[in-house]
Amino acid sequence: MVLKEIHNVYLIGIGGIGMSALARYFLTKNKHVAGYDKTPSEITYGLSQLGASIHFEDDVKKIDKIFLDKKSTLVIYTPAVPKDLRELTFFQELGFKVYKRSEILGLITEKSYCFAVAGTHGKTTTTSILAHLLYECNIPFTAFLGGISENYNTNFILRGSEVTVVEADEFDRSFLSLKPDMACITSMDADHLDVYGEAEVLRDSFKAFALCLKPNGKLFVRNGLPLKGITYGIEDDSDYSIINIKIENGTYVFDVKTSKTVLERLRFNLPGRHNLSNALIALAMAVEYGCPPRQLVKALASFKGVKRRFTYHINTEDFILIDDYAHHPEEINAVYQAVREMYPKKKVLAIFQPHLYSRTRDFANDFARSLAQFDALLLLDIYPAREVPINGITSAWLLDKIGLANKQLVDKNELIDKIHESSAQIVITMGAGDISDEVKLIKKEFSIAS
Repeated sequence: MVLKEIHNVYLIGIGGIGMSALARYFLTKNKHVAGYDKTPSEITYGLSQLGASIHFEDDVKKIDKIFLDKKSTLVIYTPAVPKDLRELTFFQELGFKVYKRSEILGLITEKSYCFAVAGTHGKTTTTSILAHLLYECNIPFTAFLGGISENYNTNFILRGSEVTVVEADEFDRSFLSLKPDMACITSMDADHLDVYGEAEVLRDSFKAFALCLKPNGKLFVRNGLPLKGITYGIEDDSDYSIINIKIENGTYVFDVKTSKTVLERLRFNLPGRHNLSNALIALAMAVEYGCPPRQLVKALASFKGVKRRFTYHINTEDFILIDDYAHHPEEINAVYQAVREMYPKKKVLAIFQPHLYSRTRDFANDFARSLAQFDALLLLDIYPAREVPINGITSAWLLDKIGLANKQLVDKNELIDKIHESSAQIVITMGAGDISDEVKLIKKEFSIAS
């Protein structure tokens, strides 16, 4: 595949956060861009405004004839769509080589200096922080983000082509298509067992990713992971370590110890030790690349965050509404730790929408422990995404496992009434499904009330 010879790009699953960044990239290259997605969204609307042609029915008659020319058309799909999707099988039957998103990212990044951020948690925030640091240091780069950066209100940043910043996604072993110059691994917790089967197989894939580095490439690993590389951690003996942590008016203030020096009085506004860790590794990679430390210190303080990563929608003295993408037990633990550190005495109501039947089944006991930490819980039905139901795996089954007195299984249309009934001063919505649609309604109701 020679991307210069391509005139038309068709994306199956164009509304996905990773796919839409690719769509934006090809639109900047003046390609004809079109695609299918299951549902309309703010993302698909934004792409349409830029010139992409998008439809929402799995109907091959909706595909324009210009996209049926094999020589000039690139077809990309996300593994998140069903394998029997009609449009996907249509292109395959016509003899098209249909590419995964990660394969195209590999092609785009191979001739640039590539930063790749891997890990079961923290990829999107870390990638977004790194992109912001490079932006503020005037590095010519292109970034493909797995979330919407609050600083730039986009998941795609184009400021040059010498450097690329990408998330290295472990789902479906996608990250093995990349050849990074500098990479980090933030975590290797069990996940995607519907793909890997066992946690050890997942860990092996991260070890294989570490071998994808270009010659003389640098690998950063969170201290304690079973891989060799430049280590980073919090208040430990890592090569890069955060020390002297304080909280001043809701902002972390800390120093960073490196092998050569100590950077003093850094400020970072995102709550939670997990976010401190994300900030540290982004900073370490930028330092190793050669960015001026003083500029990096200033840049880190101006990072605003990523949408749906501990995002405040209401923040008053009497009522706080936070939304987070957390959909794995360890991510829920991180959210809990962050809210407890910032608000140690306030009551917290968690609203959680499980994502995937298989993930709910595989981590049920861990979900039960993580959700039981909150003062109260409203549990929604499982969001199926790409899956069909699994017999016996329901939110009611999960609820029974949660050792919390104040817990309920609720429908979405009950949420606002249940929040009104609650005495909690903080409400946190969590999940990777469509719970974000409910957040808009909750925000509207309680912005008026508060």
